[in-house]
Amino acid sequence: MSDSPDEPLVRAVRLVRGFLVHGHQPSQDEVEDAVNVVFGMMAGRGEQLDRDELLKEVETLVTVFQERSLGLSDPKGHEAWLQEAKVDRSWDFWERYRWFLEDVKKLPLSVVHRLDQTTDDVLGQLEDPRRQGPWRRRGLVIGQVQSGKTGQYIGLGAKAVDAGYQFIVVLAGIHNDLRSQTQLRIDEGLLGFNTQYQMRANEPGRTRAMGAGRMPLQGGKRLDIASPTNSREDGDFGRKAAATINFPLGRFPVVLVVKKHWRILEYLRNWAVDVQGTDLVDGGRIVQDIPLLVIDDEADNASINTVKDPDADPTKTNQAIRELLNSFEKSAYVGYTATPFANIYIDPDAEHRKAGEDLFPESFIRSLPSPSNYLGPERVFGLRIADDDEPDIEPLPLVRHVRDAEGWLPLRHKAGANLRGGPPASLREAVMAFVLSCAARRARGQAKVHNSMLVHVTRFTRVQGQVHEQVDDLRRLLSDVLRDRYGRGAELLLEFRQLWEQDFKQTTGCFAADEAPSLAWEEVEAELSDALKKITVKSINGTSQDVLDYHEHRRIGLSVIAIGGQKLSRGLTLEGLTVSYYLRWANTYDSLLQMGRWFGYRPGFEDLCRLYTTPEVQAAYVEVTSAADELSREVEEMSTLGLTPRDFGLKVRSSSLGLMVTAANKMSNGKRVLLSYSGEGPETVIFDFSSHAVRRNLQALEHFVRRLDAVGLPAVDDRSGTVTWTGIQPDLIAAFLTEYRADQMAQRVRPRLIADYIEQCARNSELCNWTVALVSSSQAESTLGIGDHQVGPVRRAALNKDFRKEGRYTIRRILSPVDEQLGLDDEQVRKALEKTRAEARLKEKSKDPKEPSGVYLRRQRDPKEALLLLYPVAVGTKEGIGEGVKEGALTHLVGFQVSFPESKRHVRTEYMANAIYLQEDIYPLDTQEDGE
Repeated sequence: MSDSPDEPLVRAVRLVRGFLVHGHQPSQDEVEDAVNVVFGMMAGRGEQLDRDELLKEVETLVTVFQERSLGLSDPKGHEAWLQEAKVDRSWDFWERYRWFLEDVKKLPLSVVHRLDQTTDDVLGQLEDPRRQGPWRRRGLVIGQVQSGKTGQYIGLGAKAVDAGYQFIVVLAGIHNDLRSQTQLRIDEGLLGFNTQYQMRANEPGRTRAMGAGRMPLQGGKRLDIASPTNSREDGDFGRKAAATINFPLGRFPVVLVVKKHWRILEYLRNWAVDVQGTDLVDGGRIVQDIPLLVIDDEADNASINTVKDPDADPTKTNQAIRELLNSFEKSAYVGYTATPFANIYIDPDAEHRKAGEDLFPESFIRSLPSPSNYLGPERVFGLRIADDDEPDIEPLPLVRHVRDAEGWLPLRHKAGANLRGGPPASLREAVMAFVLSCAARRARGQAKVHNSMLVHVTRFTRVQGQVHEQVDDLRRLLSDVLRDRYGRGAELLLEFRQLWEQDFKQTTGCFAADEAPSLAWEEVEAELSDALKKITVKSINGTSQDVLDYHEHRRIGLSVIAIGGQKLSRGLTLEGLTVSYYLRWANTYDSLLQMGRWFGYRPGFEDLCRLYTTPEVQAAYVEVTSAADELSREVEEMSTLGLTPRDFGLKVRSSSLGLMVTAANKMSNGKRVLLSYSGEGPETVIFDFSSHAVRRNLQALEHFVRRLDAVGLPAVDDRSGTVTWTGIQPDLIAAFLTEYRADQMAQRVRPRLIADYIEQCARNSELCNWTVALVSSSQAESTLGIGDHQVGPVRRAALNKDFRKEGRYTIRRILSPVDEQLGLDDEQVRKALEKTRAEARLKEKSKDPKEPSGVYLRRQRDPKEALLLLYPVAVGTKEGIGEGVKEGALTHLVGFQVSFPESKRHVRTEYMANAIYLQEDIYPLDTQEDGE
């Protein structure tokens, strides 16, 4: 589609979108009805249009979906304000940004709608900028690498400006090119003008409008906003920039995009305080009447205080950020990162005499889901899911192994190393694959688009220079040889064809036809020469003058092979990246993920993407992908349970390959913990409420009870009706847990891992004798037939009142604590109660407990014996919701609790846990100091 707003197809798509209902995923019938109406309207005006092409364009926009963000928040000191502000304030900056995303960037409708929701979610957690008196808010937003975080915080900035935040500082990485790229995105989406030519939108005599600034507003309204920084490489803030500012603060919004460096932040703070500060009694100065919003991109990089001693001065950049926030009476801080490993280890109680509180996200933490068209780690490397019945995610066939590069450039080399010989065959193939991908995109009609290849094999600029020379020579050689159509050119053409037929054609066949249209070799061959001529080779590092000037080539497209290291490792976007040749090893999870520039959005050319890397690097990414997914699920579970960031007790699984979670100096507050189910009592509190899961778990319970009855006759409690079996073998328990379907957010109760643990212990002669109780309530209004037994389902109130819409039922506890005494004799219960009361006295509690705690009951169990409690749960109109549900209509869920004795021989998994996790009383842990 053309960018021209006058083209009939563009206007037709816009009209169709107007007919579709915003806020939900339109059905195919709704899409086709809207297309038919618009097609008829335009035909009536005499405008020629291809209906099938229109339908295809609209389907591309509406078939992408994205889930809502989830989060933890602390309402302490916070006043809700956004809903009222939606009525009494104009939202012009947001409206023109939304229009820009839809009409120019052509983002799918559902993605823009979700962006609207997620930015509201974050903005609502900040304070109302009009609120009087001092206030502080600190939060963290977690998204995936290259998944659209920049677009999200531009949307947040637009809404913050509309709401009344007058001073916005964006901390954009530690390199000039990343800061410049971010400023350009801010110019385009928020400011609406080119900062290389003007400092203020309404600057007299200068109108370099761009991006959102070209979107007309109702009544021809012009928005005033300024930026003392610009998108040139040297456009950062400093003394010179401060001296050129010729406008007052506080009359209109001011946005700055600065490098994350302590000296620049110091310049900025001193300038703001000098210009707008008020003297304090103690001799300092503070800005009282201008609310500040700091958006910290890549918040895990350079922002973290890496000084281990809590009483020592923090690192300079961390201190500078904290002092900037403290220099404003009203301030908000929002960190954005795809790799929050370092952030979760920030001490929430750290406070410095001068810098104040650390950057722990005390107010909120939100997790941004990626749209369905995002090419993320799970799709590239696959994901093995072991906690429930979710299917594993199989990797796309995009990775190609490199086994011949060690002789060319050893993995471990020094800054003065020299390449040994010419480029290896794998690098030559990767460059040829890039040429083919460019040609194939041209054959698909994607001629004037950006195409990029990443070559990342070393961090040393001198070695990068040698790689640049070899790759550029290779590009020139391919171009020269290809022109010889009869000699060597015919041989090279045959090589290209074999690579296409044996690799690309096969890979394209793994994708749906509408996602990756099949191309004949002749179509690709016709574009090969032009694609190759357009390719340039650039070195992207601190000593090179080369730049990735995508914006300057936006109308014709830039085709580039980018060779670099550190500068290409974090934040910087390679537009249209298809082929990556990546050999760098990193020792930490976050570095590995951040260096994966190949993640992102590849509409219409996912099948053309390739990652050339070693099997060892691929194995590391598989492990990191699993650890990141596990962390994400824990955040989601805590969100579902309504916890606050202070309850953000998280752990990250340690590596089997020797990787660290993050740099050691960022984990000074973390400890290694060895976890197992020894002495624990895992219980279900989050239930999948889908009809399939409910039905499946009832069937699993039915099968289990019939198997138990086949072993022997149970005992039935005359009063409650609870049915109890004894002497049950562990294989029956493991079989039930394997069949049980847990909700995907139930991170702390993972039935398959529990089953694995039981099997491991059973091999060591532990957990070999089980008591199983099917719990029945004597107060139930009706009974439920399970096997040959009639039991009274228990009632457990939902914490989430909209569980029918959410498809998830969340409770506080499934266990009735007295039930955990089953299988123990009176003497064991008495000892457990004594221990419980002794602990209460130690903690100076006012009353003695009447019942023993679960921890001490489990310690009384013999390592060979364990207890499984099964709870049928009745869900119906008594929960106070469920409109349209007939009186008495019930849905029955299946919950369980396992009471594990302490093991003498259990297998443990190592994690790095944060300080909050170590303070929790949920599980007993074995801990060891980092470095022991």
